[in-house]
Parts: sequence; C-alpha cells; structure tokens
Amino acid sequence: MAFDKKLLDIVACPVCKGKLIYKANESQLICKFDRLVYPIRENIPVLLESEAKQLSSEEIEQLLA
Repeated sequence: MAFDKKLLDIVACPVCKGKLIYKANESQLICKFDRLVYPIRENIPVLLESEAKQLSSEEIEQLLA
C-alpha cells in the first residue's frame, strides 16, 4: 500500500499549518514556508517537528524542481 495522496487535502504542517508538498521519489512531505521536510515511513507521514529536517532555501528549490 502506498501513501494516499488524498491525505494531502487534510494534513498540514504542524508548525505553520500550511500546505505540504508530496515528493514520492524521496518519500517526503515538504513545507516550503518553514523549509522543513517531513519523512514518510511505511507509508505513514511523520509530522513531528522533532523528526523534520531543516533545509536551506536553495535545498528546497532543488527538491521542488
């Protein structure tokens, strides 16, 4: 079973409550406002700030390209 993209309609960044962007090839959810990347483990998004990885603006742009 893969990550259900319908979840993107109801999940939000736990920090800013903004929309998340799904990157299937990296199994990640990205908040470009806070520059945080949340992992998806076993098809379950881990939306904990302590588990998120902080990225620079350049790294975010590369991920979204």
